[in-house]
Amino acid sequence: MFGCPRRTCPIIVDADDDLQMTVPADPRGQIRDSALRIGFDAVGFCQAALAPEARERLTHFIQSGYHGDMGWLENRTEQRSHPQSLWPGARSVIVAGLSYAPAGDPLAINSRPSHGAISVYARNRDYHDLIKGKLKHLAQFIVSRFPCEIKVFVDTAPVMEKPLAQNSGLGWQGKHTNLVSRAHGSWLLLGEIFTTLDLQQDESTVGGCGSCVRCLNACPTDAFPAPYQLDATRCISYLTIEYKGSIPHDLRKGIGNRIYGCDDCLAVCPWNKFAQPTSHQQLMARESLNAPALAGLATLDDRQFRTMFSGSPVKRIGRNSFVRNVLIAIGNSSDPSLVQVADALRGDPDPVVAEAANWATDQLRQPSP
Repeated sequence: MFGCPRRTCPIIVDADDDLQMTVPADPRGQIRDSALRIGFDAVGFCQAALAPEARERLTHFIQSGYHGDMGWLENRTEQRSHPQSLWPGARSVIVAGLSYAPAGDPLAINSRPSHGAISVYARNRDYHDLIKGKLKHLAQFIVSRFPCEIKVFVDTAPVMEKPLAQNSGLGWQGKHTNLVSRAHGSWLLLGEIFTTLDLQQDESTVGGCGSCVRCLNACPTDAFPAPYQLDATRCISYLTIEYKGSIPHDLRKGIGNRIYGCDDCLAVCPWNKFAQPTSHQQLMARESLNAPALAGLATLDDRQFRTMFSGSPVKRIGRNSFVRNVLIAIGNSSDPSLVQVADALRGDPDPVVAEAANWATDQLRQPSP
């Protein structure tokens, strides 16, 4: 998922050499039961290897320039394509998932143009911290019972987590390129444990998209050149989270009031009808982030921004990128009461913010068609 940290070192846990441990014929049952007790909603096992198709998709994505400014995707493609290049000792991967399925319609906010739409996963605490804590507990369980080494990853290293999740039976990559689960729809957050244990691979999930193209048709900025292909440079999640410059004018109208990420392609997936609302309190939306008023968000200074989004993934993009996004939403709002809000930021010290303020002011002052 765009907007996640990738510089944190993996957690490495070694078994205690003094412990006399034997590995049962199939440890998966014990590991799976422990993962579910810890609070994971899904867990699967696969070999530390990827099929050629996954590597070919990544190569096409990079060669087509669809990764935009995300140079970290291009710089470590070998390790991303071959898990054992990342860690030669890895034999197996344990993939664990947390459901963040919303209780209500995540797209209802899109019809309230004077309020900002924040992606469902970012409406409360940073999921990295939640998953990392649970993975560390699971890691301790594993090494206390089985002689092995492990490394834990939560979007912190060049790991192709969605193909690994498919290999482990958690779901399949849908036409929107995200994981789809029969039980949790498009609402699974993932973490991985690489281990020296040689675990039997679960049966891979067969895709269930059929002829459905709802996710492709739902994209406001036409970011899908074809099924199973994403041009991130047109994706609202990339534009509002990863991209730091002035967002291209031809894509701004499509952004609407989305100020951090986008859920449209995920939310329309028919498999979501089987998903139950998340049971994890830290992933349930904070009321203040469900539909925040654009007027108040635009006036945040750096300190106020950091205070408001403390513990939230939104904090990582910084005040300037966030206010840029808010101003684009203001420009799309058709709300004349927001003209003064945008106008006040035309002299902002950050040139990207100032440009967005000029654009928003001009949009709101144009005569109605």
